[in-house]
Amino acid sequence: MIRKIDLENQTLIQELFSLQRLAYLIEAKLINFYDIPPLKESIEELIECGETFLGYFEDDELAGAVSFTKKREELTICRMVVHPNHFRKGIAHKLLTAVEEMEPAVPIIRVSTGKDNFPAKKLYQKNDYQLETEIEVAPGLYISSLKKERLY
Repeated sequence: MIRKIDLENQTLIQELFSLQRLAYLIEAKLINFYDIPPLKESIEELIECGETFLGYFEDDELAGAVSFTKKREELTICRMVVHPNHFRKGIAHKLLTAVEEMEPAVPIIRVSTGKDNFPAKKLYQKNDYQLETEIEVAPGLYISSLKKERLY
């Protein structure tokens, strides 16, 4: 089941914080870069990030989460995390779909991930996101930016 995550719920925020660390540690290994901001973020910073979070729950366990921000005609997916025990179950796809359905009138959706995070890039490209740019943001670290345009 997918539902909005209440960042006031201390138990849930702790689950989200732990899930985020596990998932981003996997990405850090994939892209060989361990200074990913969510790996350094405190719980307080997570609570104050200003993002909307949706969680995927399996038997009351938080198995995945996505966060986003929306400004005018553009939505940005900020985080996509899935617990390693739940990889390859389609959870990220379901979360991505839930965000898109939650904001059907937004014509542009953007997301970024590490250039070498092939599972994430494959997910987005499979869902009609087009590679826009790849830029070096730190020595040896390249970020891929993808965009989906929905015409109405």
